[in-house]
Amino acid sequence: MQPILANYTASITELKKSPTQLLNGAGDEVIAILNHNVPSAYLVPSKLYEKMMDIIDDYHLSLEVEKSLNDGDKPIKVNLDDL
Repeated sequence: MQPILANYTASITELKKSPTQLLNGAGDEVIAILNHNVPSAYLVPSKLYEKMMDIIDDYHLSLEVEKSLNDGDKPIKVNLDDL
């Protein structure tokens, strides 16, 4: 059985009928869209989506920083006031 990773669920039919009503009912929560009682999509509020994208961007940036720190080159000390 596939887990449902949301507190709110709706069928595709419900989504077609009244998307605004679903969004208002869930508030700032994610809605799992079900097809034959199996999650087929997740409807994510825009603020949460933007936060998720920021987290993903930060993660990828941290990977680049880690790669740069471990490339064997000697770090250069920089004073922020000099920039």
